Amino acid sequence: MRGAFGMAGLLIVVAIGMYIYRSQLTGPGDITQGTGNPRAAVDITSVKNDLLRMAQAERSYWAINAHYTSLEELQSIGDLVFDHTRGREGYSYTSTISDQTFTITATYSGPASGMPTVSIDQTMQIVEF
Repeated sequence: MRGAFGMAGLLIVVAIGMYIYRSQLTGPGDITQGTGNPRAAVDITSVKNDLLRMAQAERSYWAINAHYTSLEELQSIGDLVFDHTRGREGYSYTSTISDQTFTITATYSGPASGMPTVSIDQTMQIVEF
């Protein structure tokens, strides 16, 4: 009987600890709460990694075909395995392509304020604005 009460007490303490951890670190729910939140830093880093992956796929395609192509085309031929329409916590991806240049932009449209727009081009330089 004492073992059962001990286990129940331990579970209650762990549940309370998890609740406090989640509410302090991630804020309420799964919504990014602005750039000061640790969750926002993770989201922005993830967006930058997505952009790098997309740009690398573009450059690989250019090396073989001597021109760039759309993200949809890269995805359809299997050079880019990524659902760019789903977004990353409020981010959506668009691309502007010509034969010799490309720019891929991640634009935030979620509920938080102050989240940056991030882009990358054929020089592989990530720019926040």
